[in-house]
Amino acid sequence: MNFRGLLKRSIKNAFLLLAMPVYACYWLLAIISGSDSAFQTFSQTLSLIPGKVGIYSRAAFYRLACPNTSDDISIGFLTVFSHRDTSIHRGVYIGPQCNIGKCTIGTNTLIGSGVHILSGSRQHEFSNIKIPIQDQGGRYKKIEIGENCWLGNQALVMEELKPHTIVAAGSVVTKPSNSGDILAGNPARLVKSRFASTDGVSAMKSDTGAL
Repeated sequence: MNFRGLLKRSIKNAFLLLAMPVYACYWLLAIISGSDSAFQTFSQTLSLIPGKVGIYSRAAFYRLACPNTSDDISIGFLTVFSHRDTSIHRGVYIGPQCNIGKCTIGTNTLIGSGVHILSGSRQHEFSNIKIPIQDQGGRYKKIEIGENCWLGNQALVMEELKPHTIVAAGSVVTKPSNSGDILAGNPARLVKSRFASTDGVSAMKSDTGAL
């Protein structure tokens, strides 16, 4: 590891130490109000910290609070998480003003500004017209987003994205993707596959660093 890498790692370790009292406060509040409710409170508060201090603070807290989460991540200003059961892998970038539900985000995935990842499409039932929708319940689904994906600004995702998927800005994903799909529209439809080249899979492998 070079000097710059060592310095960055030292800074992240320092923020992890600083985040431990915050994490302890989170658990105390979780005993009173429930894990997800407390988690949302801390996520909203940390989202307000601007600049590099905010990026390092959020990375440290989510590393401690969320399962299988790296602190080698970048979470933008005003981005909030709604469920503690969210895993963010190494190299993930999430832009500002995003709303992240229950999900796993794979290594080196890029998420633009204003992206919404919902906890599935069945969070609210509405089959009984005589009962208010808010009283009918629903269920949360943990959405899997594969490695090396790219979600454009204002995209809305409520289904699984396989590795190497690209979602165009403003698209609404309602069905699972296949690996390497390029999706666009509302609802999002397949435009083409990133594997569709004269060199096949070998071309895809050489292209993965471009994102």
